[in-house]
Amino acid sequence: MAVISNQKTALVLGASGLVGGSLVKILESDDSYASVEVFNRKTQNYSHPKVHEHIVDFNRPEDFSHLIKGDDLFVCIGTTIRKAGSIQKMEEIDRDLPVRFAQLAYANGTTSIAVVSSIGADAASRNYYLRIKGEMEDGIRQIPFNQIVITRPSMLLGHRKEFRMGELIGRVFIKTFGFLLVGAARKYRGIEGHTVALALIGLINSDRRDIIYPSDELQKFRK
Repeated sequence: MAVISNQKTALVLGASGLVGGSLVKILESDDSYASVEVFNRKTQNYSHPKVHEHIVDFNRPEDFSHLIKGDDLFVCIGTTIRKAGSIQKMEEIDRDLPVRFAQLAYANGTTSIAVVSSIGADAASRNYYLRIKGEMEDGIRQIPFNQIVITRPSMLLGHRKEFRMGELIGRVFIKTFGFLLVGAARKYRGIEGHTVALALIGLINSDRRDIIYPSDELQKFRK
């Protein structure tokens, strides 16, 4: 007689980044998930038996669409204009890829999605970064998933594999003066990438339907 498992399959886009890296580590020890399907450009050399890495060309998602099958999709991908090379390329990575990946996952039966966006995201913003994130959010919300979680973290804290001078300066400032941010300004306090990852998992597995979760709300998942 076959044994029916209630364990789920997680799909992770952006696993090489600060939040995504923490997310995969947490999922490794989360018994709710039997499999973690990770999509990367370059191998990250995972050793855990339930993590399955797929090295793909993100410019051609349709070529590997048959692999984008699971229960919960986690989107943690993000870049900088310096790394992308242009605003247009940043739009392709931060806006178009998450939406297209989500569409393919939904078509394959994925029912829930949790996304890392940014504090201040707004499709009408005059700031290109916040506009791109806002347009990405709008695209995700048009897909009829049963559960949509869009997190808007403030300055991310933690060790990155890549060096970002602007973020380093910002982190020093936030860590030094963050205690001054109180009341409505609490959402601007820095937040650990690990905490955001915990929030993604906690919220996608909850009954909440808020959709948008600001940074101070994510802090409640800190351990």
